[in-house]
Amino acid sequence: MSTFNVPSREEVSTNNQAIFDNLNKALGFVPNLYATYAYSDTALENYLNFSNAKTSLSSKEKEVVNLAVSQVNDCLYCLSAHTALGKMNGFTDEQILELRAGYASFDTKLDALAKLAKNITENRGKADQEIIENFFATGYTKGNLIDTIVLVGDKTISNYINNTTQIPVDFPVAQPLETETV
Repeated sequence: MSTFNVPSREEVSTNNQAIFDNLNKALGFVPNLYATYAYSDTALENYLNFSNAKTSLSSKEKEVVNLAVSQVNDCLYCLSAHTALGKMNGFTDEQILELRAGYASFDTKLDALAKLAKNITENRGKADQEIIENFFATGYTKGNLIDTIVLVGDKTISNYINNTTQIPVDFPVAQPLETETV
């Protein structure tokens, strides 16, 4: 049961109403999680600017991080949204389940990224040196490491907002993860 109602356009600030209008134009709807950010007069705009900022990671790599982090943080909303986005970025259902579990048997470089994202999240930023070294060995740079950590923070914010507010999922609901982790 939701502890928060999802605010409508009429219930948010004028600034957030304009953002809702832009989201409707771009996506065809305002995702419930974004609408929930709009309880604050500033959080939605701040989050979207942060989330859409330039990064050295590709869209596909961002989804690897988003899926691994959302699984560790047990956020059904973000798992559902990023399962849909993962499919849009070319991942299969099986690959998405692996990424959620924190590995990618189908791609060495993405495997290193998924393992790092999972490890950083589980250890609250104190990543295992071996996992970091493997990340670099696959061709990632120190800049990619920093961008990965920033993305872990980005996704954790949304995970925590959803896990606190329990707003309804408005994406096809992600299936439970039953895969063993490697």
